Parts: sequence; structure tokens; C-alpha cells
Amino acid sequence: MGVEGCTKCIKYLLFFFNFIFWLAGCVILGVALWLRHDPQTSSLLNTNFDGAPAPSTFYISVHILIAVGAVMMVVGFLGCYGAIQESQCLLGTFFACLVILFACEVAAGIWGFMHKDTVSKEMINYYDSIYDKAMEQSIGETDRKKAAASVLKIFHETLSCCGKGTGTSIFTHITDALGVTDLCPSSGTSVNCHSRIRELFSDKIYLIGIAALVVAVIMIFEMIFSMVLCCGIRNSPVY
Repeated sequence: MGVEGCTKCIKYLLFFFNFIFWLAGCVILGVALWLRHDPQTSSLLNTNFDGAPAPSTFYISVHILIAVGAVMMVVGFLGCYGAIQESQCLLGTFFACLVILFACEVAAGIWGFMHKDTVSKEMINYYDSIYDKAMEQSIGETDRKKAAASVLKIFHETLSCCGKGTGTSIFTHITDALGVTDLCPSSGTSVNCHSRIRELFSDKIYLIGIAALVVAVIMIFEMIFSMVLCCGIRNSPVY
């Protein structure tokens, strides 16, 4: 083809990084689909009590991640093809797409850092409201208590926890033993659900953050290589 020397080396480096970028898009898409259909998160986020569904912030983030993974696969393929064909038009389009993706990723990263505890707090508040309703002793709300208890049981069995804190965990075990309630999981654990919820969503958010950081580093190298290659093609005597 037209480019020679160091520019030719840049061409194959760009192809290599684009292939990694395409693979990263596949991985992100796969991880996002796993997060969307993970049995633990799905069983909690698909709950509905008294007409109020579970908070959807986590699923919104996951759906954005699915879109990002799909776009990365398309852009990665575009970059690979542009590098091999030494097309200034394709490389310019690829660079523009990378700049837009990088800006979106930085914006999403800032938003995610500022709201990293939002998902856990929303789910904890949702859990607390169900727990309080399930523990009410009003006879006039028997059916409602049963509905709350069934949703609460899903939390307890899924996360293997019981109660809002140490005190409520012990209290719930006592009421279960007396036959007043049937809320704690069959495993008999005394771990409170607040800590379990934080662990569940924090681990997944960190996983998303690590993936975003790796992709950002790859994108920086790709932007540099694509500009260098584009300039090399423009200055090549063959073109």
C-alpha cells in the first residue's frame, strides 16, 4: 500500500488496537447482558410492591452500557477496515466517533462517580419501606402484610440476609421463632440486608468502572495513531 517506514508500523499498531477495541466492545456488551440478566439483581429489581416497582437506576445504567458495547464493536470494525485500506475518509470518521465516545465516557464517568452510592441507597430505601410494612401489626392490613412479606422474603432468600441492621435482624429472628412472622431465609443467617445490598451493587459498579478505564486508555492510543496515520497517508507520495 502507500505508506512506508514508521507510518506503516503505525498502521498495523492502529489495526491491533482497533481489534482490541472491538474485543473490548464484545466484552462490555457481554458483561452488560450478564448484569441485565444476573439472577440476583433480576430477582430484586423485578419486584413490585403496592404498585411501586423497584428503583430502575441500575437497569438504566446497564442499558446504556449495552448501547456503548454495540457502538464500540461497530466503531472498532470501522477503524480496522480504515487502517487496512488506508482510507483518510474512514480514518477521519473513525477519529470523530472516538472523540464523541470518549467525551460520552468521561461524562458518564463523572456522573457515575458523583452518584456511585445512588443505586445502593435507592434499593436500601425500597427494602426499608417493604420491611416496615411487613412488620406492621395492624389487623386491618393483613393482606397487605402478606404482600409485603412475600416481597421481603425474595430479598432475604436472594441475598441471604435478614433485617435492616443488627438489632432488626435479631428481632426478626425472634418473631420468626415465635411464629409471628416468616421472613428470614432458611439458611438462618444473621447478616443484615443493608450491607448485602451495598456489597452486591458496589461490586458491579466497580466492575463497570474498571472496564471503562481500560477502554479509555485504548481510545487515547487509537486517537493518536489514527491522526498520525491519516497525516502519513496525506503526505505519502503515492496519494
